[in-house]
Amino acid sequence: MADLTVDSINSILTSVVDKYTEQDIVSSNAINSIEFDGDKVNITVELNYPAKGYHDELTKQITDALAAKDINSVDVTIETKIVKYSTQKGVEILSEVKNIIAVASGKGGVGKSTTAVNLALALQAEGAKVAILDADIYGPSQPRMLGVSKLKPDTSAEGKLLPILGHGMQSMSIGYLVDEDNPMIWRGPMVTQALEQMLRDTLWRGIDYMIIDLPPGTGDTQLTLSQKIPVSGSVIVTTPQDIALLDARKGLKMFEKVNIPILGIIENMSLHICSKCGHEEAIFGTGGGEMMAKESAVNFLGALPLEMDIRTDVDEGTPTVAKNPEGRVAEIYKEISRKVSAKLTLQNRAMSSFPSIIIE
Repeated sequence: MADLTVDSINSILTSVVDKYTEQDIVSSNAINSIEFDGDKVNITVELNYPAKGYHDELTKQITDALAAKDINSVDVTIETKIVKYSTQKGVEILSEVKNIIAVASGKGGVGKSTTAVNLALALQAEGAKVAILDADIYGPSQPRMLGVSKLKPDTSAEGKLLPILGHGMQSMSIGYLVDEDNPMIWRGPMVTQALEQMLRDTLWRGIDYMIIDLPPGTGDTQLTLSQKIPVSGSVIVTTPQDIALLDARKGLKMFEKVNIPILGIIENMSLHICSKCGHEEAIFGTGGGEMMAKESAVNFLGALPLEMDIRTDVDEGTPTVAKNPEGRVAEIYKEISRKVSAKLTLQNRAMSSFPSIIIE
């Protein structure tokens, strides 16, 4: 052990590749410290994305790499430090929200809102502080999905709305402010103004990731998002069927045009497994989302099954990730959340405010 140095340990650890960032943990600056305590090597790794479900596997990768060089007394600590990443230029940031991720679909009926709330809860389960903003003014569904549709937000002394907590997660929706049965008969400018007010007039607190559940399509709300809301990245939800993929491509092209990074594509309702006999059937086709991702040179984040429990869970106000956190579907959502947040770390970090220059 006497000849071991920080450099020699780093040299060994260049072989350890983070499977989510696809970078080795040395060149990606994930190694926070390497210290020696007699024959023991203490290594602290700092990930910039939440991945509690990956910590044990990454620890084993590190200890196996060192054991291959006959270094067997190793203690690995993995910490998480989520930072703010770059957004569109000229858009005012929110001091209490580090990163905003928009979840979009080209058309309705593909399970976008269900995917958005489960993605948000998966990020929270992996170790992040998360909020969800329901941007669908005409058809808000997040209050019911979170099981808090009967609640109304209080107001702070400064006149700001206090977010509603659902499953430990901060949320805001027009659904909290109007009667559930009342239709929103508003023109576009009123909708976009309501979206901005919900975002900026809510007293968010210490958010690592805000998930924005967008309405389907490529209309006024999406344009407002690109021009006035600091978005770090976007996720496209589709089903494998051709018509859904056609509309999903429009959503993807929209984000490309407004310079919002696309973190990847999620294929929902990918495969139906009969609960009675176990027969598997691709009701909406197969592989469409993955093929679209390859054609567009963006990440394919994962495929979710067409399963009744996913639908009934949100109808009951307890999304699958919250209701059955150790289940197979929850693990798929967590895997997707790790890919989304890890992909975000490959972008430039947000610039801190320019330092004051004093001339004496």
